[in-house]
Amino acid sequence: MDGKVAKLGDRAVPGAVIAVDGKPVATAAPAAAPRLLLYHKPVGELVTRADPEGRATVFERLPPLKGGRWVSIGRLDLNSAGLLLFTDSGELANRFMHPRHGVDREYHARLKGELTVEEQKRLCEGVALEDGLARFTRIAAVPRAAEEGVNRWYRVVIREGRTREVRRMFESLGHPVSRLVRKRFGPVELPADLPAGRWVEASPALVASFLKVALR
Repeated sequence: MDGKVAKLGDRAVPGAVIAVDGKPVATAAPAAAPRLLLYHKPVGELVTRADPEGRATVFERLPPLKGGRWVSIGRLDLNSAGLLLFTDSGELANRFMHPRHGVDREYHARLKGELTVEEQKRLCEGVALEDGLARFTRIAAVPRAAEEGVNRWYRVVIREGRTREVRRMFESLGHPVSRLVRKRFGPVELPADLPAGRWVEASPALVASFLKVALR
C-alpha cells in the first residue's frame, strides 16, 4: 500500500495505491481527496462543538460541510492560539494523531524570565510531569524585543499532544507561560498572512504531503 507492505488491520485512506505482487488492484471508484482547513485560532475560543457556558468555539467559524462534519486534528487550550487543522476525514485525523507517528508540533512560548543553559538542557532531556516524562526535541530563544521586558520568547518542538504539555513543562522549572502560539503541525505551517479567527483551505499539494505523513 503506497509502496509499503500492509499489515493486518491497516486501512487505506482515500487516494492510497494498493497493489498485490507489484500489480495495482482495481478498487471502487476513488473517493475525493480529503479536505484540509488551516485555521488561525485566537485566544478565548474553545475546541469543542458546543459550550454549556455559551463561550465561543472554533467550529462556529468554519464553513458549512455538506453531508459531514469537520474533525479537529489535535487541540489547543482556551488560552493558546495559532494553527489548528480540520479535515472532513475522521480516518485521516485518527491516523495523523496516532502516537507512533511522532509528528512535530512547533510552538512559540513567551515565558516569565530567561532560561539558563542547564534548564534548556533539562527540557530536551526530559522533565517529570504527573502523567510521565516529557521532552522537547528542539528549543531555541527568539530574539528579544525591547517591549518584552523580563519576558522571553522561545521556539520549541515537541512530538506529543498531551493536555497543556508545553505549559506544564515550563511551569515545572518555575517559568509560567504567558502566551503560547502553535506555528506548525507536521508539514503544515501557520500562514503568516492568515488573520486570527480566519481559515484557508489547503492546496492539493499540501494535502498530498499531509497524506504521506499519515500513511508512513
